[in-house]
Amino acid sequence: MGVKLWVSGMAGQSNAAPVVIKRKKVTNGGGHHGGAWKVAYADFVTAMMAFFMLMWLLNATTEKQRKGLADYFNPTIPMNRISGGGEGAFGGDSVFHEQTMTQTGSGAVNDNASEQRQARGEAGQKGDAAEEQAKLEEVEKLLRAKTGESMTMQRLLRHVVTRITDEGLVIEIFDLPEVPLYFGDTSEPEPVLNAIVRLLAEILPITSNRIAVNGHIRSYPITLIRNPVWDVSAARAQRMRGLLESAGLPAERMQRISGFADRKTVTPDPTAVRNNRIEVILLRRDR
Repeated sequence: MGVKLWVSGMAGQSNAAPVVIKRKKVTNGGGHHGGAWKVAYADFVTAMMAFFMLMWLLNATTEKQRKGLADYFNPTIPMNRISGGGEGAFGGDSVFHEQTMTQTGSGAVNDNASEQRQARGEAGQKGDAAEEQAKLEEVEKLLRAKTGESMTMQRLLRHVVTRITDEGLVIEIFDLPEVPLYFGDTSEPEPVLNAIVRLLAEILPITSNRIAVNGHIRSYPITLIRNPVWDVSAARAQRMRGLLESAGLPAERMQRISGFADRKTVTPDPTAVRNNRIEVILLRRDR
């Protein structure tokens, strides 16, 4: 608090202005605020760094590597090669792609497999998968190349489309509005289907993959007392299996025969004839 002193100046003069002397006492009113905010800020920065590190790891790793990370930080799961823990946080794998050579000279284990990986057979498994993929692609290319051989072959292959999926190479054979594959709603093949089967019998033997046959059929536009879609789709798949075996494919290669009725259409209109189709699938070895 300030102290005010009133001093009368020049006692003999009554009209003289008084002299005021102020003395201020300096105090630290605010006090010390402490450094707690610094600790909170440091925690926030650390959390953000961890968050961005997590986002990077999710983007840069495979599902197998992420499982290895999860096992590494889970104390209830034993660290072993089978559970995914293996040699480290990534189960022994690098965050780089297996086909990529890093600057340190590691990576690309398919080409530069360590003795440990060779002993486990990992490099061989990846090589087998790549070889199998190449075989499937070769079959697909051969089918496409047949289109340019003749007008007859071109007309046949209008019924065929192919695609490679996780399941394998799917060879889809379908009806055209003016050229059906079967007589009416039966499993009796038209000549065009027999010709396509002979073509497949020439190409499919270049692989040893097992084969699945799926039958599909369009929906009927009206409700029937007895809807034949299940029976017809299954019968057509069975007939296709018989045709392939009669053309020379070993029966041992047949893995499964399925009839899907009208449950998996490929057009917005379920009654379209394009939904009448047979799928011959060259299955991958792990299927």
